[in-house]
Amino acid sequence: MKLPADIQSIIIFRALQLGDMLCVMPAVRALKCAYPNARITLAGMPWASSFTKRFSKYFDDFIWFPGYPGLPEQQLNPAEFTSFLSTVQERQYDLAIQMQGNGSIVNPMIELWGARITAGYFKKDDYAPNGDYFMEYPDYGSEIDRHLQLMNFLGIPLQGNELEFPLTVEDEDDYKALDVQTEVKKYICVHPGSRGAWRQWPTAHFAKLADYCASCGFKVIITGTQQELDIVNNVISQMKRPAVNLAGKTSLGAIGILIKNAYALISNCTGVSHIAAAFKTPSIVISMDGEPERWGPINTDLHYTINWLARPDFDMVFRKTMQILS
Repeated sequence: MKLPADIQSIIIFRALQLGDMLCVMPAVRALKCAYPNARITLAGMPWASSFTKRFSKYFDDFIWFPGYPGLPEQQLNPAEFTSFLSTVQERQYDLAIQMQGNGSIVNPMIELWGARITAGYFKKDDYAPNGDYFMEYPDYGSEIDRHLQLMNFLGIPLQGNELEFPLTVEDEDDYKALDVQTEVKKYICVHPGSRGAWRQWPTAHFAKLADYCASCGFKVIITGTQQELDIVNNVISQMKRPAVNLAGKTSLGAIGILIKNAYALISNCTGVSHIAAAFKTPSIVISMDGEPERWGPINTDLHYTINWLARPDFDMVFRKTMQILS
């Protein structure tokens, strides 16, 4: 192994959203297996505190990362960043791993953390803190495999590329509280929302696919956040058949159980598509970001990822839906 064997404390930097975090978990799994006694901390966005609790078999601690100039995910809080930096420096981690991206913005910041060893990605002809532990960012392939390449580069044995989404007793309670009267594998989950409007597949298309699923005898359950309620209502208003509207009513864990027990999922390329991949629930995933090979589920036998920007063909998507339902 390229890294020393005596590492006892690790901090991972990845301040991103749900789908981004799920894609990195096979790499974190490998890291934890290589250093089972090491204490692993995630430095991430505020919401990820609950993520580390869900994945407590890999993470031991969480630190809120309060933004940094050039990172668009959250606004910089200068005072909080100064406090964050002091905390990280005081802890004197054995290993800090930059798993945010190509490092063009954050690598100088990561070096300020003062870890004994700093590792991660760098961009060609750009700054890298230490060439021994930094690999050139692989700007190709799936997001999962990109991070597994980093583990391989660091000499850490891989533990597969399968995704995970642990469920808890609290998730079961949240699901039961929904009182959804349906049988396992007898319904289709439709998740039409997306974090950005530019990644939003037309609601009329979702409505047509949902109606087809209903015509095949499946109950249609439409999910989304409270902020996506208008999108969900728009889909339902264009449907000719009934649907169950759960937008804004579900916790993340309840969504996980819904997707686990569904016959299939239809969604934009968002975090829920990775939950479906974790549970091996078949899916139709509409990619609106131009990177289907990066963000689409790896198992193409179970999951159809459609690059809508390259091929905006609704009939083709409809045929793929028919394949899954047959």
